Amino acid sequence: MSLPRHSYDPRRVCLLPLPPLPRWVRSNKRSFGIYLSGALFSLGWWIFFDALLISSVRSKRPADADDPTRIPPWIEPAVKMSFADWLPGLLATLGMIVVNLIDKSILAEAGGLGAMGSFGGGGDPIQWRARLFLFVGFALLAGGLAGSVTVLTIKYIIAQLPEGYEYYGFANVAQNAFIMLSTVSLWISQSTESDYEYNLTL
Repeated sequence: MSLPRHSYDPRRVCLLPLPPLPRWVRSNKRSFGIYLSGALFSLGWWIFFDALLISSVRSKRPADADDPTRIPPWIEPAVKMSFADWLPGLLATLGMIVVNLIDKSILAEAGGLGAMGSFGGGGDPIQWRARLFLFVGFALLAGGLAGSVTVLTIKYIIAQLPEGYEYYGFANVAQNAFIMLSTVSLWISQSTESDYEYNLTL
């Protein structure tokens, strides 16, 4: 049974309306998105460095490691973080830089893919290069996330390490997920016109 037409807004996607954003967020959408992007990026790297510090402290051999009376006895760590753990985050960061260095106005110009035709010919070469760079940037982001999941699976889950080591892999995946969310937030924020720019165009 459907609701009467007068009891809902036909332009809405969901029957239940979502609460509106606070006024300070609506009036400063661009700034809020940029700050949110920076916070997500910092949080991703902070989680990774936290796991890196734990790995470094665990693998540091104490001076009295060979002393049989040492309590608790020092045990060599089963695994430690290496360059393989760094690589996905570095790829994702490079992808974020590439994506957000592209001039959005070139991608939004009239013509688009229809004027560009196939990759072989026609269209604006600057727009074609911008789209290619955008693809490369998102491929780096996706590769970073896929690489972190691969490192988690192969190095920390399949290897059946003692409890606690899987945190290194989960930190790597979280880092790449936050970098990807940060990239999307920054992309949307940069595509949004600020109130100041809007007033200038009037």
